[in-house]
Amino acid sequence: MSEQSIRVLVVDDHPIVRNGLVLMVRYRSGMEIVAEAANGVEAVALFRQYHPDITLMDLQMPEMNGVEAIAKIRQEYPEARMIILSTYDSDEEIYQGLQAGAKGYILKNAPVDEIVRAIHMVHSGKKYIPPEVGEKLAERMSRPQLTPREQQVLELIAQGQSNSEIAETLHLSESAIKYHANHVFSKLGVSDRTQAALFAIKRGMVSRTLTS
Repeated sequence: MSEQSIRVLVVDDHPIVRNGLVLMVRYRSGMEIVAEAANGVEAVALFRQYHPDITLMDLQMPEMNGVEAIAKIRQEYPEARMIILSTYDSDEEIYQGLQAGAKGYILKNAPVDEIVRAIHMVHSGKKYIPPEVGEKLAERMSRPQLTPREQQVLELIAQGQSNSEIAETLHLSESAIKYHANHVFSKLGVSDRTQAALFAIKRGMVSRTLTS
């Protein structure tokens, strides 16, 4: 490989997807794979070891998810250039990934040429945000931010817990839970618990494991 090759770290917990990305990069001139990881913990360790030019990062992974891994790496290496590769395109997921420090966001079903173009753009110091992703991001940024407590309440609502159950879980009074829930409904523009749960799941505002 040329010394000028773009050195890439691939991070994905699905072997088939990861292997596909590895092969895609290997067969492109001007790029090489330096390492591959199956979760966020491995990604952080391998980044420290290899200092890749570009990291292709999945978000939904065990042990440490992609957002956490991106934030950890960027904390230690502010110049790190990472591109999110995700199956989902929820506005909350896009927002969290880019807030953590990713420089690009691409869906895994994107054409190979688009992924390659994103790698080159981010490597050159630019960002890569497809128009449809940019629209979702703009929509997310226009929505009022939930407080940490409101986010907790929303997560538990999405799990199907009643106000009394949430109160017990969070060690708060039931009236306090109703107060927070009403603020959540107002901020999300919904009128009840069911609508709030559906909105949160669709937008990626709660952990997907809660709904499985």
